[in-house]
Amino acid sequence: TPFSNHYSPVSNKQVTRIAAYALLVQDAHILLCRIRPNDRYAPTQWTLPGGGIDFGEDPAAAMVREVYEETGLHVRPTALVDIDSLLLKHPDHHFHGIRILYTAEILGGTLTNEIDGTTDLCQWHTRPEADDLPLVNLAQSALDLAFSSLRSG
Repeated sequence: TPFSNHYSPVSNKQVTRIAAYALLVQDAHILLCRIRPNDRYAPTQWTLPGGGIDFGEDPAAAMVREVYEETGLHVRPTALVDIDSLLLKHPDHHFHGIRILYTAEILGGTLTNEIDGTTDLCQWHTRPEADDLPLVNLAQSALDLAFSSLRSG
């Protein structure tokens, strides 16, 4: 085939996951969620509220749904901030994560921890507090985006 020189499948399973996240900042605090302990994450790693997009789901709608599931807050997207790509090579599979990041406005709801989900705690943090947390790389880069916009805004 004409593509045979450009593509060579790997013997490992290839997994792609597309997810949408919210960058929520209020009164110089960022909202972060602690990932429930599992085989991929340490018990105390923190991330942004958000998660996987269901087949056929609009990315912004997925972000709104995921934020509500993880935090109890109703939000609306205000801007598309970033799209990043992460490639991890594990012994039994290769993982490609595509993460869509939105800023969002809180419309209502009550901050509530997720029950039986991928996260178990959500909290507001100042920049110094967040810097002291074990963050996944998405949350680390989001800190810079969030707090640089506060300085320039």
